[in-house]
Amino acid sequence: MNLNLTWRLLKGGGMLGTWLTLGAVAISTALLLFAVAANFAFAARGERGAWRNPVAAANPVAVEASRYDYVRDKPITVIDLAALRSGVRPPPGMDRFPQPGEVWLSPALAQLARELPADQLANRYKGVKGVLGDDALVYPGELVAVVGHSPDDAAMTAKRSVDAAPAPVAKIANFDGRFSDEAQVYRVLALIASVLMVVPLLVFGGAAARLTVARRDQRLAALRLVGATPGQVVGMTVTEAMIVAFAGSVLGTVAYGVATPLLSRIPMQGGPWFAGDLWPNPLVMLGVLVAVPLLVGVSAVVGLRRVVVSPLGVAKRETPPGMKVIRVVVLLAVLAAFPLVTQQAGVAVVAVAIGLAFLCINLAGPWVVGIIGRITAKGARRPARLLAGRRLIDDPRSAWRTVSGVAMTGFVAGFLGLLNPGALTGNTVDSRLSVTAPASAVEQARQRLQQAGVTATVAAQKKTVVAALGTGVDPATLDKARTAMADLSPGHTPTTPADIDRVGVQVFSDIGAGTVIVLSVSFLVAIASAGITAASSVLDRRQTYGLLRLAGTPLEILDRARRAETLIPLTVMGGGAILVGLFCAVPFMIGGMSVSGVITLVTCVVVGFAGVIGAGALSKPLLRAVTSDPAPRPD
Repeated sequence: MNLNLTWRLLKGGGMLGTWLTLGAVAISTALLLFAVAANFAFAARGERGAWRNPVAAANPVAVEASRYDYVRDKPITVIDLAALRSGVRPPPGMDRFPQPGEVWLSPALAQLARELPADQLANRYKGVKGVLGDDALVYPGELVAVVGHSPDDAAMTAKRSVDAAPAPVAKIANFDGRFSDEAQVYRVLALIASVLMVVPLLVFGGAAARLTVARRDQRLAALRLVGATPGQVVGMTVTEAMIVAFAGSVLGTVAYGVATPLLSRIPMQGGPWFAGDLWPNPLVMLGVLVAVPLLVGVSAVVGLRRVVVSPLGVAKRETPPGMKVIRVVVLLAVLAAFPLVTQQAGVAVVAVAIGLAFLCINLAGPWVVGIIGRITAKGARRPARLLAGRRLIDDPRSAWRTVSGVAMTGFVAGFLGLLNPGALTGNTVDSRLSVTAPASAVEQARQRLQQAGVTATVAAQKKTVVAALGTGVDPATLDKARTAMADLSPGHTPTTPADIDRVGVQVFSDIGAGTVIVLSVSFLVAIASAGITAASSVLDRRQTYGLLRLAGTPLEILDRARRAETLIPLTVMGGGAILVGLFCAVPFMIGGMSVSGVITLVTCVVVGFAGVIGAGALSKPLLRAVTSDPAPRPD
């Protein structure tokens, strides 16, 4: 009977509110999956690349070393291997261990070797015997070469230079390896980005259960007054909320699956993604499908306290008791402890501290909105501001739900404004090729470059041979010079100053791209939240708006009041959230605030305000519709 009654109440309460909740949950689920999947994606990359970072063993079966090479300003990861005994298990992506002199190329590198003239690339890797499988690659299109050697080759015994070698020579027992330092950095960045996305999404998902809360409270309060028990009211509310939430979470999961091929094209850490990397394992997917409806159900039950305790007060539309100042005290306490906690803490502690700061902003938000309402109503000189102030006092939680998305985005923008160090510009002017080699190799390098048709000044400098190619060297000439000097010194590749800076430039560039992605998700949540909650608020106050119209209030005054009750707290809370984000980012600053950080903050403010105003404007036709027939009617 309760399930049947719940279904009747769900349909009878107006399906527009149900669709709004469904849409909010679907958006939250899809973006939550994206935020969670990012961590699994970087972990998958780290695992596939771990075999290139050898771990020395007491009973070795092979020798392994890594180095970087370059073509067309793209890095090539070169893995030098030598077997110490027969029958050694091959590395990932290969069906057998390479023999001395054999070379295996990744598909992208093999194709590039066919497309470019041999004196620019192919002559560096002679004896190609196979193509590497995807298991050997960090991302699709990666350039990788595996070169076989004998254990006593100079390439396997030479001391590698730190700048050109991601991993030193090591005797290994297997290819399990370890995550590279670069992979660990990206995992830390992904975790921080996930926290910055997940907390607003959870807040948005919880708020979805409160959409059209006033109308639902009225219906449930009426049931309580005619004899429904608190358990029945709670059961019907949970059932109603979870039916809609489960449908929304399934829809959001389908939407994420449809978007995965597009998301896999986002370049990060050097290239795009394997689509499978962006899918969490089935248990995590199941966890999200269960957690989102549970979150919505719990949030709905929390909002039932007035109905269960005092249904008559709900029916009479009494103003609920005010919130306590302890909400702000908790926020200030967390902010005071934040620099101390994060100073020398691990990544997990930092992530928890950022999440707590987020949640405390959400906790203090409604209380601050109530204070803003009192100030607005007291200083009002026009009807619209008076109505807005009284509305903020009457229901600060609802007003906070409308602006909370942009406030959370303000925190993210403030945090990333200091965290983002700006672009690191590599050395693109100096075209000197340097390779570790004895001074006796200078004449050999000069002859090779001359035979390749490359004009260069060759000299020895501190155990390196340097070929100065001059300014304005085109990529083809530079690659000819690289190929000519490729095996001048076994185990070493010629590099330019720009090559040395390339890893740092890539990381800083990805931080900038990650900032854009996180802010894009935050803006999407903020604008969706503002639009959905604004429409829901109009539905909640259908009867109030109708009575005001009957009293002679023009529609334009009602619309101005509705905009004011959004923009006034948005200005205060958005600015405050930005300041909190800036404060929390101070312990992680890299240098001073960059120009790009300032631009990020300004863009956040402009886009946030414009998005909320635009999203709120979409509900004006709904306001006109619900007040077109202002005569009172049973709700």
